[in-house]
Amino acid sequence: MAPRRGTDPGVGERIRARRLGRGWSVRFAASRAGVSHATWSRIERGLQGADNRFMLADIAGALECAPVDLVGVGVPASDRATAAARAGVLGLRRALVDIDLSEAPAGSAPPLAELKRTVALVEALHQACDYAGATRVLPGLLRDLHTETAGPDHVEALRLLCDAASNASSVLRSLGFPADAWLGAERCRDAAEASGDPVLRGHSAYILARASIACGSYQRGQTIAERAVDQLGQHLGRPGGPETLGSLHLVAALASRCRDRIDDSRESLTEAAVLARRTGETNTMGMFFGPTNVDIWRMSIEVDDGDPGLVVEIAQRTDAARIPAGVRQVFYYADTARALTRIGGRDREAVRYLLTAERIAPQHVRTAAELVEPIRVLLDRSRRQAGGSELRGLSERMQVGGS
Repeated sequence: MAPRRGTDPGVGERIRARRLGRGWSVRFAASRAGVSHATWSRIERGLQGADNRFMLADIAGALECAPVDLVGVGVPASDRATAAARAGVLGLRRALVDIDLSEAPAGSAPPLAELKRTVALVEALHQACDYAGATRVLPGLLRDLHTETAGPDHVEALRLLCDAASNASSVLRSLGFPADAWLGAERCRDAAEASGDPVLRGHSAYILARASIACGSYQRGQTIAERAVDQLGQHLGRPGGPETLGSLHLVAALASRCRDRIDDSRESLTEAAVLARRTGETNTMGMFFGPTNVDIWRMSIEVDDGDPGLVVEIAQRTDAARIPAGVRQVFYYADTARALTRIGGRDREAVRYLLTAERIAPQHVRTAAELVEPIRVLLDRSRRQAGGSELRGLSERMQVGGS
């Protein structure tokens, strides 16, 4: 069998090297990933691509590494912002370990009003996908908020700590550090539980479920989301209740899709769409729940092994600019590009969408493991016809080579 056109043999080589480094057989490694040993063997030999994010995440989870480690995306030396974002992960990880609410904080912190402004800054950095800026600010902010939870305004400090930890989790997940994202989500949950606010608890469950899915623990993510849906149903009259409930339905839909339960996934999407018609476009707790975001989530769920034609159809009727945040817009453009690449014959459009995604959120795109394979496919098909120098420029910035 000849290697499939567009498949990167380097991915299979890196998978094989990591498996052998642990002394595992193909059968054992495949069983950990939940794939057949024959599929794993074909991927290692370059006969089949691990070319959707679910398969790649399953294999990476089995090998206890990040998907980006397998696709071999390096950080270009000239891209200082992306390099700085990754360099900031260690300091952020240490801060998350330090802010255990069961431990008494030490020292002093700035006034709560100042900390509130810093939380807003972190939220803005995250929404703009400025992960370098966020990882630079978050460690000190998390420690200061931890200190303030022992003060007279502890309830407000807990709410702010929940917000900061949720942003930390999202940034770490986007940079390809799912285990660290889980730690951030746990700190968010701890703060929400201590606050006693049921809506905040629902929001923390949303963050925890997303981190769980990023780790490849799909059943756990679905359980977390569905349990929170049941609990939050009693508190929909509270501010933010419907938006949080809708977001939980979205993450439950993604978890179901990861578990190949497409009917359950679409049912959860329908529930979210009903709530979105009720809420309209919102920005509650940075989730941007509303009709536009539901469509963007639907695109992300359908683009891998789903219906690429449906993804393009949704894209044509969706105005991503209704969500004033690069952290959501980037998925619209990236997933549309991936769908167009799968359809074929529309490579120029795919390249245009990829470049738009990079312009909106360069740090996100240049660390996105799921974009490596589509870029390689486009490079192999283009031969200067579709995108030309612009596509080659993007591939160089991501250190992606053609087959």
